[in-house]
Amino acid sequence: MKPIYVTKSVLPSLKHYNKYLKKIWGNGILTNDGPLLSELERRLRKISGSEYVMCLANGTLALQLALRALEIRGEVITTPFSFIATLSSVLWENCKPVYADIDSQTLNIDPAEIEKKITRNTSAILAVHVYGNPCDVDEIERISSRYNLKVIYDASHSINIKYKGKPLFSYGDISTTSLHATKIINTAEGGAIFTNNKEVAQKVKLLRNFGYRNYKILELGINAKMNEFSAALGLANLENLGKIIKRRKRVFDSYRRYLKGNGKITYQKFLSEQNYAYYPVIFLTEKLKKKVIRELNSRNIYPREYFYPSLELVFGSKITCPVAYDISRRILCLPISPYLKETDVRLIAGIVNKVCGN
Repeated sequence: MKPIYVTKSVLPSLKHYNKYLKKIWGNGILTNDGPLLSELERRLRKISGSEYVMCLANGTLALQLALRALEIRGEVITTPFSFIATLSSVLWENCKPVYADIDSQTLNIDPAEIEKKITRNTSAILAVHVYGNPCDVDEIERISSRYNLKVIYDASHSINIKYKGKPLFSYGDISTTSLHATKIINTAEGGAIFTNNKEVAQKVKLLRNFGYRNYKILELGINAKMNEFSAALGLANLENLGKIIKRRKRVFDSYRRYLKGNGKITYQKFLSEQNYAYYPVIFLTEKLKKKVIRELNSRNIYPREYFYPSLELVFGSKITCPVAYDISRRILCLPISPYLKETDVRLIAGIVNKVCGN
């Protein structure tokens, strides 16, 4: 059988994509804040609840520019349970990551642990809405206000998710997202920054274009612009957002049905409606997870250990966040995409159940 990977990139029909390509060929603009980029940013504003949206070349640059636009220095309190880009962006901006442990149920950074890690050198909190599950934004806001800290949310998994009636992108001083090929909405490679602060938005626009404006170099910037071809793909995919999420929900619900009664796995506690970006399962033991991976791989099925290892072990060996360390060894994301067939879901779930002794 053909390999089944943890996800499959969403592509619009060629006819749909070609509608936007014709605009590029018509105006000859390929990059440098072209009309399709502007249109994509307008559409993202409508669904984000944010006044300003700046699309970028990728989600890692979005995090780096967020830190730089807010002039973050010193220590940044963040989660060890995330993709490496969350950590690497902090290090690239010459800041010091300080890890706060996660809640064992939500898998998000624990506000109580954040407060324990604050020192006079702390300048920001970089929290992740893990698998699109909203952080405790109310408590994080309380902490940030009390200690005068900036808040950046890595919302790479969070498109179309709301918390208390507001889009998740609208929280924090800045929220960032990824529009990578693996995400629900993709531009092949891409990312975006969301903010309600005009000054911050202007700073990001300057930074993403070499620090260059009106033929003058005003600041040290970088080339982080999104091109028109990526924007075209994003526009075409965004028009199908409802359909994409509906199909992902169908796959998600099928997994729940087939895995029902499996006492060797547990799930993340979700605090809002989902967008079905991932299907993570937490096994009783790491040994059992590894056995499931081997069995799935033998059938040409490739889940992913999102997120392993705990980030504090990437450039170190000291375990200070035992919950994140434990979860990272036992969690596995099973394949999920709008293209996954019911028979595939049944097969994958059947293998999981069999290995677990169900």
